[in-house]
Amino acid sequence: MHKKISITRYDLGYRKMEVRMTFFLGKGTESIGLYVVDLSTVFVLSLLVEWLSHTRFLSSYSDANDVRVGFVQTWLYGVRITMAYVVMLAVMSFNAGILFAAVAGYSVGFLVFGSRVFDKEEIRYQKPSDLPPLNC
Repeated sequence: MHKKISITRYDLGYRKMEVRMTFFLGKGTESIGLYVVDLSTVFVLSLLVEWLSHTRFLSSYSDANDVRVGFVQTWLYGVRITMAYVVMLAVMSFNAGILFAAVAGYSVGFLVFGSRVFDKEEIRYQKPSDLPPLNC
């Protein structure tokens, strides 16, 4: 038995477009190999967002020019927010596997880079990272 999925159809004149309005589990993908690549990409992107959120690259530039450090910080912020929005757009595909890969990537990233599991000397939230907190 097939479960009924709510699909909205739009007639764009020369072709019809279907939009899924519920989460689904990878059915209708081109191949299982491409689906695994998609899941891995979303996982790695969300892991990298967490890594950039907790890094302190600019601590070695403490004696450097503030303008140069500001441009590097702005560039890092742009890279991080771009990756976060790409992950958000992937989750908006309503694919439950992609959602789970994003949550797993963010969670593993926080475990490795943001929690005290691997950094036992002090609480990391007392030392700010290079970038402000993610607000999307």
